[in-house]
Amino acid sequence: MTFLSDTLKRVKPSPTIAVSNLAAELKRQGRDVIGLGAGEPDFDTPDHIKAAAVEAIAAGKTKYTQVDGIPELKDAICAKFARENGLTYTPAQVTVGTGGKQVLFNAFMATLNPGDEVIIPAPYWVSYPDMVKIAGGEPVFVEGRMEDGFRITPEALEAAITPRTKWLIFNSPSNPTGAGYDRAALKALTDVLMRHPHVWILSDDMYEHLVYDGFEFVTPAQVEPALYDRTLTCNGVSKAFAMTGWRIGYAGGPEALITAMRKLQSQSTSNPCSISQWASVAALNGPMDFLQDFNAAFLRRRNLVVDLLNAAEGIECPVPDGAFYVYPSIAGCIGRTSKGGRTIATDEDFATALLEEEGVAVVFGGAFGLSPNFRVSYATSDETLREAMARIQRFCAGLA
Repeated sequence: MTFLSDTLKRVKPSPTIAVSNLAAELKRQGRDVIGLGAGEPDFDTPDHIKAAAVEAIAAGKTKYTQVDGIPELKDAICAKFARENGLTYTPAQVTVGTGGKQVLFNAFMATLNPGDEVIIPAPYWVSYPDMVKIAGGEPVFVEGRMEDGFRITPEALEAAITPRTKWLIFNSPSNPTGAGYDRAALKALTDVLMRHPHVWILSDDMYEHLVYDGFEFVTPAQVEPALYDRTLTCNGVSKAFAMTGWRIGYAGGPEALITAMRKLQSQSTSNPCSISQWASVAALNGPMDFLQDFNAAFLRRRNLVVDLLNAAEGIECPVPDGAFYVYPSIAGCIGRTSKGGRTIATDEDFATALLEEEGVAVVFGGAFGLSPNFRVSYATSDETLREAMARIQRFCAGLA
């Protein structure tokens, strides 16, 4: 339609949301569909967090709040950064948004001009490139190869930096691969960034607490304190606290940047939900022993899914460090034909045929910028995962 903006032409709908919606619609039509596309824990929000929300409602804390967060929540965020990451922020250096996505969106809208470049390691979360494009920037992709654990190398990062580079997006553990950067690997990247003082770092730490096998989480400004003044450290309560629907994300960074982001938010959504903010205070200040149970379940499911996918013909599945995703390669399936007669020329063909013929919904790798792969979210029950993996094995075995 001619009245729509040219900016919208640069943007694609979220493929992960599209897969989840399609799976739900097929279920409503009576199809037996297993959806493995959703990026959210299947656990309930812990009781003490829900109780704090109920108390906030009863106390009438249902009015407008400060644009980017109540003081109590900003204090809790500052305490979290100091306690867990060794980073010191004042409340004036902290912003709270309606989910982590809004925080990132605000950062790009507040800083990018036409032609500014943003380096995005691939595979990447599907929203990064489109948010950059909406803000007028240009995504620059750096491939993290499977043989390198889906991590970008310092040499590749160095080669991607130009005078027009404004941001590097850093995500560890990663969506979609679960790959994490240990201290040594991250230090190698921050050493590169130290040579390019015009490049800012946006660190998306959303999966910080979902790590396995003794992996130690670190964030860029923690590893290289000299980057503190040009790093926006982003996080939220969605994943670790099973609070995806509560929609609270936050970030700490230079006060001038936070002020600009607040100005933008004041003219878009204004404050995040007041009740969700009070629940998040309880989340960040309260006990976190439930994470042991969450992570034990995720670790068990990860191992189950990796083992069963590697037993499927034509699939190779690396073991991730964290999050709740695996990102297997289907290189051994390309060029073959499914029982339903579909030629598997791409990972999108694979995902489409798998859904049509076996009722398993996954997200194809092209959506994340690295093919031929697909993403599985193992944030669902062991029983469901066993059945889904059996269907994937059967599908692969039927390829001719």
